Amino acid sequence: MKKILFLIFTINLAACTELQNLAGAVLTEGQGLTTTQIGQGLKEALTIGIGNGAARLGSTDGYYKSAYKILLPEEARQVTSKLQNVPLFGNVEEKILEKINHAAEDAATKAKPIFVSAIREMTFQDATSILMGEKNAATQYLNKATRAKLYAEFQPVIVNSLNKFGAIDYWADAVNTYNKIPFVKKMNPKLDDWVAQQALNGLFSMVEKKELDIRKNVTSRTSDLLRKVFAKQDNG
Repeated sequence: MKKILFLIFTINLAACTELQNLAGAVLTEGQGLTTTQIGQGLKEALTIGIGNGAARLGSTDGYYKSAYKILLPEEARQVTSKLQNVPLFGNVEEKILEKINHAAEDAATKAKPIFVSAIREMTFQDATSILMGEKNAATQYLNKATRAKLYAEFQPVIVNSLNKFGAIDYWADAVNTYNKIPFVKKMNPKLDDWVAQQALNGLFSMVEKKELDIRKNVTSRTSDLLRKVFAKQDNG
């Protein structure tokens, strides 16, 4: 009888020890990570955000019929308002909006490899502070650290897409017609810089939304690395 009781006690003690070990593993998940691991986790999160953002904005009407619709700058609207009663340009604003937004959608489908390449080249010297910082800290870092380079690569893609949809020639014709109106301030017909900047703003906004989702929702952490890295944030 004593042997049986001793055996039961030993089994229970071993079970309790195992439960304690499991609990300790859960509590310390995300702890003891290296800066490299944290950097890799943040890069993975940003890559997911870029992929989702590019796919959504690159779909039909992804910009044009969404909250990310690219509008004309205020000075350009001076052109469209003046041309409302000019033959062939009565609906110039909506036509150019459709063209530039579809061009941005076309460019977004080609954006992912450009952005992913930039993310891979990022150095996360301050990886831990980014992880434990603001809810959009990684997106802010990506924006500040890589936007100029991304723009340099992305802008030619935008120009090609604008040409593909006839937006550049159409807008140039509209502005040149406007510039013939007496006493108006002459306008520059170039529009590609504005469209590229606004397209990038929309894409970064989508990345920020995905970063926030991964930070807040455990179910959105779709890999072991993401779960471990962002557990550190949760426990912090």
